[in-house]
Amino acid sequence: MASPDQVFTPYGWPEPGPLYLSPTSFFDFDRPEVADFVDEAAAGATTPRDQAVRLFLAVRDQVRYEAYGMRMTPECFRASTVVRERGAFCIPKAVLLVAGARRLGIPAALGLSDVVNHFSTPRLQQIMGHREVFMHHGWAALHIEGRWVKAVPAFNKELCALMRVPPTDFDGVHDAVLQQYKEDGSVHMEYLRDHGVWSDVPYPRIEDDWRGYYPSSLWDGERDPLDVKGL
Repeated sequence: MASPDQVFTPYGWPEPGPLYLSPTSFFDFDRPEVADFVDEAAAGATTPRDQAVRLFLAVRDQVRYEAYGMRMTPECFRASTVVRERGAFCIPKAVLLVAGARRLGIPAALGLSDVVNHFSTPRLQQIMGHREVFMHHGWAALHIEGRWVKAVPAFNKELCALMRVPPTDFDGVHDAVLQQYKEDGSVHMEYLRDHGVWSDVPYPRIEDDWRGYYPSSLWDGERDPLDVKGL
């Protein structure tokens, strides 16, 4: 579960401080597997900005995006689980980025938004109960060089090539969110609204909201890692 001193910032940005640098049961960068992943990703970087960029790329591309990897358990949302399994959907991938940033001394928080993803398949639509809106799309908020920026490491570059969408790049200065348009100009992703940012994973809220919105087929079905044939 989330830590009892969890802070929720519904509007704007929180004040960076120790709470956004600490490990939690979800942001468990004190676990050796997470520490090793982060240290290897940031090796050679000399500034927090460079460290954040290298970490972002490692989470984006070394952890494949799995549309069917959801499990309604706290374990599924832990950074250490993501590192071990090397496959996850958007929230756990953002969790790993937040955890890694904190290990590097970069204040970080988890953000959630509602989005419409126009790249889908009949199978994904079916297990989502034909919901158009993806509730609680996860992203990381990183405090770099005195300001907060958004970073979404969800789609690995191989998947982006399949979707004909440029991979999301991050320079440590500007927001890095999933692209609105595909290469052919068609709409790919629409951000509808932000739900704010949290100092820890709001697992009870995610679980309650998803159980009230999605059918259980979204997380109770057979796990099927995303392959090159698509979603």
